[in-house]
Amino acid sequence: MTEIQPKSKLRTEAAGLYYGSYHALTDITLDIPACSITAIIGPSGCGKSSLLRLFNRTNDLVPGARVEGKICLDDVSIYEKDIDVITLRERVGMVFQKPNIFPMSIYDNVVFGPRHHGIRNRSVLMETARRSLSQVAMWDDVKDNLKKSGFELSPGEQQRLCIARALAMEPEVLLMDESCSALDPASTMKIEELMLELAKKYTIIIVTHNMEQAVRISDMAAFMMIGDDHVGTLIEYGTTEQIFSRPQDKRTLDYITGRFG
Repeated sequence: MTEIQPKSKLRTEAAGLYYGSYHALTDITLDIPACSITAIIGPSGCGKSSLLRLFNRTNDLVPGARVEGKICLDDVSIYEKDIDVITLRERVGMVFQKPNIFPMSIYDNVVFGPRHHGIRNRSVLMETARRSLSQVAMWDDVKDNLKKSGFELSPGEQQRLCIARALAMEPEVLLMDESCSALDPASTMKIEELMLELAKKYTIIIVTHNMEQAVRISDMAAFMMIGDDHVGTLIEYGTTEQIFSRPQDKRTLDYITGRFG
């Protein structure tokens, strides 16, 4: 596992989320270290993905969404009116559950973001493709077939291509929402190895139902549940070793041992 750095990269203070009148999250307080892997775990419907989307304001795209409390990146509140959301999403990239390959070549998938932001220099774009695909251990395999459609890759390769596309924007944080759930065990292992390597440079936050995965790769773990008020809440947060071996809340222990979920 990666060595946890003391500096906080992301921080929430009593964060809450509403979708219209529906109260999705309440009183979420977290301090996520830089250059680490944090796993968000808990039963379906407890708000794990909603919490993840708070960090790059993807919830803004949902009509009626409203955020309470404070969410900070490098101690700067990201929900202030003067925050450029486009710039924020460049700094905080996201990879989804299923590979969302664009209907274009491997090369065009990777450089889509830089092109969208005005980079046209071919040598710069090629270097971006080389760097990003090398980071996900794909360059040697595809460098002679960059014009091939991304849809021709295996599901595991497609997910790595999506990660490469996110890395092309040189983010500081990478959000991964169940990014291995649709993959076979071999592909999952490759993605996990990739995450461990990337965490030397990036702050990674994953949502996962796979307890073994959380134990294998994460440094920190946040356990969430639906509270008595039917709102997603944070039950416990700490190092993964502490959460899985010495949980402070019985609900955490019950979930981990399979009594819940």
